[in-house]
Amino acid sequence: MQEDQIIVFVTGGTFDKEYNMINGELFFQNTHLHEMFKVGRCNLSMTIRTIMMIDSLEMTDEDRKLIVHNCKKAKKNKIIITHGTDTIVETAAVLAAENIEDKTIVLTGAMIPYAFGSSSDGFFNLGSSLAFVQTLPSGVYVAMNGRYFNWNNVRKNKQTGFFEEVDIH
Repeated sequence: MQEDQIIVFVTGGTFDKEYNMINGELFFQNTHLHEMFKVGRCNLSMTIRTIMMIDSLEMTDEDRKLIVHNCKKAKKNKIIITHGTDTIVETAAVLAAENIEDKTIVLTGAMIPYAFGSSSDGFFNLGSSLAFVQTLPSGVYVAMNGRYFNWNNVRKNKQTGFFEEVDIH
């Protein structure tokens, strides 16, 4: 059997939220990653590990330290992190500051929960992150909207709902 080449760390975010039809609230139950990879007919060898299931607006410095710790101790050098989009750039910056050598770390998320079906961008973002983690050199990246961004050159545009490069001129 082929050894796992990619590790996916689940941290929550809109990606994995469920909808309560009675009170209209979003909540966490279990990650959808296993199902998403199955539906996507992904046959890559990978490990999926849930670190936490929280909204990124509730993520603390301690939570980010736990993400860093897991990335540092990971035996694989290709890492995907599913994350809420509101603070994904902040977590990417924390990871980059740690100078984790020889690992490609791609953070991705969704604006619409996977549980909402074909209207969710999560499936597309997950597939894109799989391609990016296998082809990009070591470093920390954010993958959203079919693009990858360097950790220090991206922001979420709250008016459009898309991620974009930061104009550094």
